[in-house]
Amino acid sequence: MLKEVFVLLLLLVCIIAAMASDPDPVMDFCIAKSPENVFDCKNSSTATVEDFTFSGIKSPGNFKKTGFSSVPVNSNVFPGLNTLGVSFVRADFDVGGINVPHYHPRATEVAFVLEGKIYSGFVDTKNKIYAKVLEKGEVMVIPRGMLHFQLNVGDGPATILGSFDSQNPGLMRIPNAVFGSDIKVELLEKAFGLNSKELAKLKKKFSS
Repeated sequence: MLKEVFVLLLLLVCIIAAMASDPDPVMDFCIAKSPENVFDCKNSSTATVEDFTFSGIKSPGNFKKTGFSSVPVNSNVFPGLNTLGVSFVRADFDVGGINVPHYHPRATEVAFVLEGKIYSGFVDTKNKIYAKVLEKGEVMVIPRGMLHFQLNVGDGPATILGSFDSQNPGLMRIPNAVFGSDIKVELLEKAFGLNSKELAKLKKKFSS
């Protein structure tokens, strides 16, 4: 009986591990016919080198309005990434610009500082913070699902290049998720100790 229970537990762990990551590709590549159905592939003979190159992040994004800009690079804009289990992002910061606390539910992120000085960090499930100022050329890894953030602490603009081990890492920005959704006002007032006027201001700021 004990042996059977062990086998079942081992099988369950294997199933969970398999479900927790992008599936392995079963062909060389899959250039999707449309972003709506990523598993409907074009005939490989019609693929060109243009499907496997992308030039949309050569220049900084427009961060003048908010102090922060990010350009995701996924299979929607870069067809060659489809089914390969990876994606990318370029993030540009004005002086003092921030990437608000957020997390990626489906991917670990590796962040490389291309330019500037960035205060970067994440918080684990025990509320322990791991953060430091990263300078040009330095790298930080953010484990999957961990809440993380960045702040430009340098004297000029800064840029981060981030890579993900998922085709679709997902993105949950905490301020937008909390104050920009339809969570009941009375719950938010009690949870954060805010009055209705303060809460209305936050909801207006972060609502989509």
